[in-house]
Amino acid sequence: MDAVVNWYGAALSRIVRWRMLVLGVAAVLLAGGGVAASRLGGEFVPRMNEGSLVLNIVRLAGVSLDESMRYNTQIERLLLEEFPDEIDQVWSRVGAAEIATDPMGLELTDVFVMLKPRAQWTRARSQAELSAAIQEEVADLPGLNLVMSQPIEMRMNEMIAGIRSDIGIKIIGDDFDELIRLSDDVQRVLLEIPGASDISADQLTGQPTMRIAVDRDAIARAGVPARDVLAFVEAVGGREIGQVYEGQRRFSLVARFPDRHRTDPHALAASIIPTESGQYLPLHSVATIETIEGPATINREWSRRLMRVQCNVVDRDVASFVQEARRRIAQDVELPVGYVIDWGGQFENLQRARLRLSIVVPATLLLVFFLLLLSLRRVRDVVMIYLAIPFAALGGIAALWLRDIPFSVSAAVGFIALGGIAVLNGQILIEAIRENAARGLTGAPSCVEAAKRRFRPVLATAITDAVGFLPMAISTGIGAEVQRPLATVVIGGVVTSTALTLIVLPTMYAWFGGAPTQPTDDPAPATASERDAE
Repeated sequence: MDAVVNWYGAALSRIVRWRMLVLGVAAVLLAGGGVAASRLGGEFVPRMNEGSLVLNIVRLAGVSLDESMRYNTQIERLLLEEFPDEIDQVWSRVGAAEIATDPMGLELTDVFVMLKPRAQWTRARSQAELSAAIQEEVADLPGLNLVMSQPIEMRMNEMIAGIRSDIGIKIIGDDFDELIRLSDDVQRVLLEIPGASDISADQLTGQPTMRIAVDRDAIARAGVPARDVLAFVEAVGGREIGQVYEGQRRFSLVARFPDRHRTDPHALAASIIPTESGQYLPLHSVATIETIEGPATINREWSRRLMRVQCNVVDRDVASFVQEARRRIAQDVELPVGYVIDWGGQFENLQRARLRLSIVVPATLLLVFFLLLLSLRRVRDVVMIYLAIPFAALGGIAALWLRDIPFSVSAAVGFIALGGIAVLNGQILIEAIRENAARGLTGAPSCVEAAKRRFRPVLATAITDAVGFLPMAISTGIGAEVQRPLATVVIGGVVTSTALTLIVLPTMYAWFGGAPTQPTDDPAPATASERDAE
């Protein structure tokens, strides 16, 4: 270590003489880091591999429960047969529970897939590859639209934004037909954008609905009041005729037609209506019965009808995808007056996180600045220490770029931690330079001697942080996706921050530092044992 310190001191003595070149290179690196930061892209949080998958299946509205169950069983068997080494268990959930906290129609199904340990897989090396293989297997099944997700991820997205996918495009308006037209236009645009996957839209229409309209002329000729016909029609859904009590629980007693009359329009049309005159008339003689397509789901936001187009993003970051999608939709989709397109999902969460960070981080840095100013009592010294923060950020940005990791909240936490490390190292060196100045040693010799004396603690800090975060940076276990950006930022930033502390900061202080306004209270020179202790 003594040999390394001596070599470093000799090299720094030469570098300080080329201060213009050193500072010029530093400025160029910072400018390059700024350009690279603008191209990193962004996402709210990295997608964590949960060890399980969920297939959100959307069928045509009006499908029967028996058909949904039969189709779900077919999908389950297909997955178990095609992926015996990857899939452990499969089960499906269709419709809504008795307590409808999560209302779903019979056309909506969640197929949950529990995976085996990754060491046993033979058809895929990662969960992303397995998801793509599953989608390819079920793509040829007719009559369904599929969206891949994960159970926890799906539930969190739905709870936070009401959207199950990475991105949700909310089309808000009044007319159903116009919402459907705009939804189709948006989906066509998304299909042309690289990275779009699992594109789907809300199933607004397609629900078979039986409509019964009273023929006013016919009931006038027959002398049948309209209320009698409407009461008869009400019995199709059920009429309450009393109450049933079981202890303290109370239930409605309902009378309704048999299932044949409820599902077969011809059987309902042939039903006999009694009249006050004693005449019996078939329903079709006093009313018209037809089956039409009605709304399957009516979603609202801010008291207006809502159509949601959802999609996942693969092989690129969410922020750049949304930026391109916004531009393409603004060019190719014409919005009528009164219709609005809003963006939700992970991108909305990212925007909120960036807004909060843009307030919290500057406030924190400003507080640390004043604390350092109270300690050092010299603005120039504090400013030089703060130059370690952009240099530390430069290393973090370079590390993210080299590993192809977009900016996220996890990476932002890494940058915050990195700022504290950088400021601490800078303060250690500045304090040593000020001590030399108090002893009468100034200029470049003072900076070189202080850098040599602080070389060990600064280098030890860098090595400790880098090695400590290394397991997080290279981990591949469950949850590693969230830790990896944080560790990558810290490791990359520690490298550049250490270079700044040991090379650029002494060079700058030798040029701009000058003498301190207030010398320290310990003018005695440090002994060899004290230097070793430091």
